[in-house]
Amino acid sequence: MKHMILNTESYFGNGCVSKIGDEAIERHFNRAMIVTDKMLLKFGTLAPIFDSLQKAHVEYVIFDEVQPNPTINVVQNGVNAFHQSDADFLIAVGGGSSIDTAKGISIVVANPKHSDVRSLEFVKQTDHRGVTLFAIPTTAGTASEVTIDYVITDEEKGRKFLCADDNCISRVAFIDAEMMAGMPQKLAAATGMDALTHAIEAYCSKRAWDFTDILAIKAVECIAQNLKHSCQLPKARENMALGQYLAGMAFSNCGLGANHALAHPLSAVHHVPHGLANAILLPKIMEFNAPFVGEKMRAIAKAMGIHGTANMNQEQYIKAAVNAVEALKKSIGITQNLTELGVTEATLPLLVKQAMEDATMVDNPRPMHSGNVESIYRSLM
Repeated sequence: MKHMILNTESYFGNGCVSKIGDEAIERHFNRAMIVTDKMLLKFGTLAPIFDSLQKAHVEYVIFDEVQPNPTINVVQNGVNAFHQSDADFLIAVGGGSSIDTAKGISIVVANPKHSDVRSLEFVKQTDHRGVTLFAIPTTAGTASEVTIDYVITDEEKGRKFLCADDNCISRVAFIDAEMMAGMPQKLAAATGMDALTHAIEAYCSKRAWDFTDILAIKAVECIAQNLKHSCQLPKARENMALGQYLAGMAFSNCGLGANHALAHPLSAVHHVPHGLANAILLPKIMEFNAPFVGEKMRAIAKAMGIHGTANMNQEQYIKAAVNAVEALKKSIGITQNLTELGVTEATLPLLVKQAMEDATMVDNPRPMHSGNVESIYRSLM
């Protein structure tokens, strides 16, 4: 039996955030709490959202404590802010950190027995649906606006943990490429590689099936064709916005794998940006998994723009797929190794332990043990 979970409604296209006020009125909401970060406020990114809410006479308050790799403490502060705000719904504006923070707030407000936040890690589904959430991504990467997943950092224990809960998914998503126009090149590169990792891991996941395969391989093609130019060309940015959304729908319904399992500790222990960690790991993980995914590596190579894949043998199409990802990564300026990002021999045991315990490891197509994990980390130092 297969089970697909998607958000209820989504808008696509430049300027679609203008519909936020209408959607709030249609659902009889009166006051929003907007979850975002201080930099987006500073640069005026939220102006069209404020305008739409004001035109619809929907009041709003702002919670701007979001930080990269959102923590338990930030979620708890957001819950307190929501209770004090008299708001009746949430609007998340930003990258994955903003939307994940809002998901955590949404779930804890509706399920106060999880106010510690840590207890959400192993809960497959909470008792009550979260507070209604509208999600507006400003990066083309995480697809948190369409997934049942969110990731929280436990600063006290120095680790990140994944929560997967049907009740957290956004009610309405607004995929507006104009909201992504201000992304710096480095952020666009890292978040775009995060989206490509989502697509490739979903395509190769143990739980992948026909529906998720269609979404995932189209996402690979879309991202491969548009990532390099997405900062300069509006059409490429629109296509990236769509590609990351397709990847999100895929992985939210079939899981990820070892790439994310190894990436999460790099962010938790060494504060490596999540998309960058995924990008550095992706070619090595693809090589490791290749013998266990059959013809899918051929399809990935073709989707990455490699010609003549139909006539390649297995060794050739695996190499072509891996090299294509490596080339894309380098073309957008991602050339770092783990040593340059602060990883040392001293932290390897902790990284390996956390990777093996990460919830995303379970859907990796090839079984992985601690020795494999350590070997991959070492090869990238």
